[in-house]
Amino acid sequence: MERLQNIKMKKSVLYIQSGGPTSVINSSLYGAYSEWKKRKSELGDFIGSLHGVEGIINDDLINLSLEEESEMELLLQTPGAVLGSSRKKMPKDLSDPLYDQIAANVEKHNIGYILVNGGNDSMDTCSKLSSVFASKGSDVRVIGIPKTIDNDLFITDHTVGFGSAAKYVCNAVSSIIIDATCYSTNKVTIVEVMGRNAGWLTAAVDLLPEENRPDLIYIPERKFDLSECLDKVKSVYEKKKVCIIAISEGIDLGVSGVAAKVDGFGHAQLGGVGTRLANVIDSKLGLKTRCVELNLPQRAFPSLVSKTDRDEAIMCGECGLKAAINGESGKMVTINRLSSSPYKVEMSLYDVSSIANLEKRIPEDMMVDDTRMSDSFREYCAPLIEGEVTPIYERGILKSTHLAKHKA
Repeated sequence: MERLQNIKMKKSVLYIQSGGPTSVINSSLYGAYSEWKKRKSELGDFIGSLHGVEGIINDDLINLSLEEESEMELLLQTPGAVLGSSRKKMPKDLSDPLYDQIAANVEKHNIGYILVNGGNDSMDTCSKLSSVFASKGSDVRVIGIPKTIDNDLFITDHTVGFGSAAKYVCNAVSSIIIDATCYSTNKVTIVEVMGRNAGWLTAAVDLLPEENRPDLIYIPERKFDLSECLDKVKSVYEKKKVCIIAISEGIDLGVSGVAAKVDGFGHAQLGGVGTRLANVIDSKLGLKTRCVELNLPQRAFPSLVSKTDRDEAIMCGECGLKAAINGESGKMVTINRLSSSPYKVEMSLYDVSSIANLEKRIPEDMMVDDTRMSDSFREYCAPLIEGEVTPIYERGILKSTHLAKHKA
């Protein structure tokens, strides 16, 4: 009887993945799982919520404690969100019955610690959950684990996921430029990069050497003038017989088009700005154009993962669980940069309610003009894409994890 009571007293860990996946989101899950293994004598099960917060709402949970160790190790090179993601917006009214449903399932599975891995909107969910449990006088601890390729979370120096995505963008754009400059008569080539309101990922191409760098870089932080853009494209093309443009998907060209669909958080579903700009250049300047939309591979390409990024993703998962066990709640793990050369960081915590739903954009002192970023930007960004990892392949195909997904 005493043994059963002791088992029941051990609180389980619930892990939630949310928002857009990244190449290293599962590395943060691995970090939390590794920390759980070290302390499982004092903890209950390690549980995963399928499809974000929807899993704990619908009691669609799996017991990761029962997974094969070899499969959990493969989390380190598995892109996407292995637990499934969600963009569900939680009600503002904390007395909404949905929260009672969550609380009931948390109690049912004896969950004491909840880790929410995601970006801006996910931190909103994290903040609401921590407030709900606090209002109920519950000792359930909720901690946010930062993740977004957009690098737009407040307070933290940078977000895990960004470094690997930036590494992919740099190498992909470099290859595109080399290909595009092979011929005596070339085209205007436009590369569309992810980024709604913050242009960190597009700006990362400035890390490329001069000979492989785009001629023009358009990010949301700088006002876009279509007439000015056309003049610059014409000038570059007349000099070089080629023009390479990197542009953030969130740029508003100021031309009419079909109204964008929106997600549950009211964000427009982006894509296509590169093609629209290519059509304008073709019609206004009479220059042959092509558009390359990097699309999903930039956020989920495990063969070009930054070791810095993966290491920090693991550290964030470990730190998050440690913080929850130590009694912290309503906080997000943040990365504090101590030095850029040599590169050194430390993990800390910050009130998640002061981070949720806010966006960090590129500061003015990191921008020069539409052709380049500043030295301070390069100093900031360069360490984040560095370091290589050696993934495991089987007959030429990268191995990824396949969870058994035992029902919790």
